[in-house]
Amino acid sequence: MRVALDVSAVPDRLAGAGRYVAELARRLPAAGVETTLVSRRGDATRWRAWSPDARLAPIVPDHRASRLVYEACRLGHSDAARNASVWHAPHYTMPRRGPTPTVVTIHDLTFFTNPEWHERSKVAFFRRSIRYSAAHADVLISVSDFTARQIDEFLPGHAPVVVASHGVDLERFSVDPSRDGELFRQHGLAFDVPYVLFVGTLEPRKGLDVLLEAFSELAADRSLELWLAGQAGWGLKEFDELVAHHPAASRIRRLGFVDDEVLPALLRHARVVAYPSRGEGFGLPVLEAMACGASVVTTSNSVMAEVAGGNARLAPAGDATMLAGAIAYSLSMTDDVRLELGGHARRRAEHFTWEDSLARHLAAYDLATASAS
Repeated sequence: MRVALDVSAVPDRLAGAGRYVAELARRLPAAGVETTLVSRRGDATRWRAWSPDARLAPIVPDHRASRLVYEACRLGHSDAARNASVWHAPHYTMPRRGPTPTVVTIHDLTFFTNPEWHERSKVAFFRRSIRYSAAHADVLISVSDFTARQIDEFLPGHAPVVVASHGVDLERFSVDPSRDGELFRQHGLAFDVPYVLFVGTLEPRKGLDVLLEAFSELAADRSLELWLAGQAGWGLKEFDELVAHHPAASRIRRLGFVDDEVLPALLRHARVVAYPSRGEGFGLPVLEAMACGASVVTTSNSVMAEVAGGNARLAPAGDATMLAGAIAYSLSMTDDVRLELGGHARRRAEHFTWEDSLARHLAAYDLATASAS
């Protein structure tokens, strides 16, 4: 099988959907798939290092607007597409022209369910693009059962859906703390400070306003800090103001984007990993935290709760008091209880592997080629 994987929308710093695409790009050639990575013109070096056994087609314009026009009008007739058995578009959109069987990944339907969580300019574009993909792709990949149910609800008459959950690197995200102190020192982090950790892109839908309010209730413990790890997204004016005027502002630490080496140590050493997102397609930070045996607090009635499978404390979206209570409960656990529950969380995380995700992608590719023949 020859698969052309469009990696042109993956940012330089991997998180969420970008991590998913990168893990797929690295594993496809090792599975015996003749893989072509279709990248931006100025991005070939990164992908050559990341997936050395894949072919590269650095043909997509670097500028976002030009990239989207190129994808819609020309990419489907490129040599990379014509020479592939399957074209995989892993981020909602697909070429509007071209004969190659196409698989499209739908991460979430929040552009339909909660457009206020996104920049206005993106909502109309992605609604149109997702509807087009649902109607014209040969197969859709959903990253969770949760998203698959929403595809049924919002996209009637859609293409067949294959659910391929995200995975976690169980070697990197482990329960082994032996190098954590060293890693903290190398990155200038205090190892003796108790902290609640958030990991994710800083943007409105992540529930950071609720987390800050909850931290106000927890801040009576004057040793406790709130660490926020992740790159800046959009709509941060209100968040910046909330941090600046927070009663415990001196104990809120913005770490920015953290590299792959130190992230597992941050998760392991956190007293609680809080991920109060209002909505996701999967919620990868929850799975990565569980793989590290961390105590996790996340949102009830969400895909994160489904992923956790009873191994996280839950609070309703937007409820700061309930979130504070869930975090406080986790903070109060003894070390023995924390260790026992962390073992349960780790075993739950072991059900989610990138190898299993890859197998489901291969099944989707087979289905696409069969349906097109």
